[in-house]
Amino acid sequence: MTKLRTSGATLLALAVVALSVPMAAAASSREHYAHHPFRVHGNASIAPKGLSPAVIKSVYRFPTSLTAGAGKTIAIVDAYNDPTAEADLATFSRQYGLPACTTANGCFKKVNQTGGTSYPTTNAGWALEISLDVQWAHAIAPGAKILLVEARTSSFSNLLAGEDYAKTHAQYVSNSWGGSEFSSESSFDGHFVQTGVSFFVASGDAGTPAEYPSASPKVISVGGTTLHFTSAGAFQSESGWGGSGGGCSLYETATAAQRALSTFAQAGCGTKRGTPDVSLDADPASGVSVYDSTKYQGRSGWFQVGGTSASCPMWAARSADQGVVVDSAYVYGNSIAFRDVTSGNNGTPARAGYDLVTGRGSWIG
Repeated sequence: MTKLRTSGATLLALAVVALSVPMAAAASSREHYAHHPFRVHGNASIAPKGLSPAVIKSVYRFPTSLTAGAGKTIAIVDAYNDPTAEADLATFSRQYGLPACTTANGCFKKVNQTGGTSYPTTNAGWALEISLDVQWAHAIAPGAKILLVEARTSSFSNLLAGEDYAKTHAQYVSNSWGGSEFSSESSFDGHFVQTGVSFFVASGDAGTPAEYPSASPKVISVGGTTLHFTSAGAFQSESGWGGSGGGCSLYETATAAQRALSTFAQAGCGTKRGTPDVSLDADPASGVSVYDSTKYQGRSGWFQVGGTSASCPMWAARSADQGVVVDSAYVYGNSIAFRDVTSGNNGTPARAGYDLVTGRGSWIG
């Protein structure tokens, strides 16, 4: 038998390696938490406030058929429980002449992150987020089914478990949540991959820098704009919203389709992923109407709500109306008519062509 002779220096080096392995593993497995990117304008009221579905559809020339989106399912992935989501959707639908979307008629379904019916604890902020997402997905695609997936908490591990369920039960998945980028984020990109499924993520509501999972090249990152109206209420113009999340990703690479866009280079991202890809109304000052009977900051009723939490489910729903897979190749191709938004600033300026405020701009038609 050979005796192993080890110097003190070698022992020290081995100890450092042994210690560094679990430390590295701990760093890579550190839990990340998401926030919901919505903002409320003013207080709740007993009467509807904020822009109606009819106004939004007019501004963007979206389909007005009450069967738009028929045959498709839009999944909404959020954290915690909204105990009044279905009842509030019914109130919203009655107010705006939309078809009923209920559990009874098969249009609405609520599950936890694994598809069960043992729901998480209620959280007032996330409940308003859920009301916004569900109601505006239904407003833009009233013929589509709505699947609400409620994650146990706002941790990425729970939200991504919900994502895994959603993507096997819907063709369009809307995610109004996100957090700061982190070096191992690309290892989570696989949660946003499923044949025949389109993924949408709110880009954030604090301007630059980019967030995750908005920065994932597997999703469509949805930014925000401000709508401007005349004193008589007629639509006048659209500008980039100052809160629209955006920026060059620190870690993710741009898709080939994004890099091929002739004006992408002006964003200064090089080969890195640029966010957002697209936009729609998100400024709370031109916010949309939402009904929520679960009290938020002690109030319930009708709210005027903005944030890319509004634009994201609208993009998912408009895609459901289209009935095709909306991925990077589709967005950066020639299949969508865009309103190029050339004014506004979120820390970087909006400009003609691609920018880090509104991406390619807003879907019209």
